[in-house]
Amino acid sequence: MDLEAVRTFAAIARTGQFQKAAVDLAVTQQAVSKRVAALERELGVRLFTRTPRGAELTIDGQAFLPHARELLRVAERAVASVRTGHRPLRVDVINSRGAASGLMRGFHRARPEVDLDVVMLFDVETAVAAIRSGTVDASFRAVAAPGRPLPEDIESVRVLDEPLQLLTGPAHALADATSVTVAELVGHRIWMPGIVPGTEWAAYYDDLVAQFGLTIEATGPNFGSDALLDTIADTPALATFMSEHTRLVWPAGHGLRRIPVTDPTLVYPHSLLWHRDNPHPALPTLRAHLAAVTTGHDAPGTWTPDWVLPR
Repeated sequence: MDLEAVRTFAAIARTGQFQKAAVDLAVTQQAVSKRVAALERELGVRLFTRTPRGAELTIDGQAFLPHARELLRVAERAVASVRTGHRPLRVDVINSRGAASGLMRGFHRARPEVDLDVVMLFDVETAVAAIRSGTVDASFRAVAAPGRPLPEDIESVRVLDEPLQLLTGPAHALADATSVTVAELVGHRIWMPGIVPGTEWAAYYDDLVAQFGLTIEATGPNFGSDALLDTIADTPALATFMSEHTRLVWPAGHGLRRIPVTDPTLVYPHSLLWHRDNPHPALPTLRAHLAAVTTGHDAPGTWTPDWVLPR
C-alpha cells in the first residue's frame, strides 16, 4: 500500500478539502486527486463524497481512517528506529559480568540521556562484521588474533588493561598466598573450560602458555561460571584465572580465594572498536567518557601479547 496515498487520505479527512490537503502536503490538487483515486482502486471502495463544502468521508472512509492513521504512526516509528541520532547506541560486550559491561554501566550512570542497546556477540570476527554492516555501533574486544589485522575502515583504541587474578579453593597449595608470581604458577593446573579455539581470548592464553610455560587446561564442557566456581572450590589440584573486574557472587562456604598475580602482572587488554564513518552522535560521547575514566596502558611490570590492539 502506498503510504503517500494513505497520508494524503488522512490529510483530506483532517482538512475536509482536497485543496487544503494539497497545500499542507506541498503538492498540486491534481496529485492529491490521483493519489486518492489510486487508493480507492486498491481498496475497491469510495472513500470520499464531494459536497459543496468540500469532501466528506463515506462509511468505508470512516472505517478506514483509524487504520490509516495507525499505518502512518507505525511508519514514523519504523523510520525513527533507524534514523541516526534517534535510535539507541548499540554496543557489543562479550559478557554481562565482565569489565566491558561495567564500563557501559558507568557510562549509563554518567550519561543517562543516551539511549543504549547492549548486545553480546561471540568473537572479534563476528563483532567486526556487525560493525561494518551497521548492526552495532561499537564493540569492546580484548585482542585481535595474530595474523588477522583489523580492516582499514575499523578504528580502535585501548580503553582498559585488566589484571588477571588466580582463583583457588581453600585447599589449594597457593590458597593462603597474599600474591603469587607467574613463576610460582608453573606446574599448577589452571582450568579454563571457556576457552574456544580460534577466538581472540584463546590466542591470548596460547601466548601466555608459550611465554611462561604455564599449564592451562580447557578440557571438559563449559557449564558456566557457577559450575566453574563449584569445581574450583571442591578440587584442590585446580585453579583458574579470573579477571579483576569480573563480578561474581559465590556461597560463603566455598571459601574461594582471589589472589593477585605479579612479576609480571598479567593484564587482559580491552579495546573499543568502531567504524570510522559511523555518524551516530552518541559514539563520540562514549569515547570521551571512556578516555576520561580509564587509565594508561602497558604500565611497567605488566604483560600482554605483542600483537594486541593498539592504544
